[in-house]
Amino acid sequence: MKILFVCTGNTCRSPMAEAILSARNLPEIEARSAGIYAGIAPLSKNAQMVLAEQQISFTHTSKPLDRQDMQWAELILTMTHSHKMVLLQAFPELATKLFTLKEFADGSAEDISDPYGGPLALYEQTFHELELLIDKLIEKTT
Repeated sequence: MKILFVCTGNTCRSPMAEAILSARNLPEIEARSAGIYAGIAPLSKNAQMVLAEQQISFTHTSKPLDRQDMQWAELILTMTHSHKMVLLQAFPELATKLFTLKEFADGSAEDISDPYGGPLALYEQTFHELELLIDKLIEKTT
């Protein structure tokens, strides 16, 4: 299964989700991430710190979402409903493989809040939320 995580800038949520899933070392699942409005930037410092605290080694530079990534993916998981709607409007053909992470993992309509610019504790909270959702995602896809 090829899974693409999408957020806004690809410096916090989607790369943390990618890192968590990749750290599980599941040969049947490959993960990537990208941002709808991403430039080229490093992983945010607080995201780096949280991943290091969890002993997850992850090197990342943000990347803009492109058509190749969307074609590569068998499942595209966004962090918010608005991310999903932006992609659905631009690429209606993705409808069958496009969900928010919470929608796919546990049927929730809630968004994953953006920790960007917030304190380390907010990044830690986001990490743990993502970790629980990734575990549910793994259960559903393996």
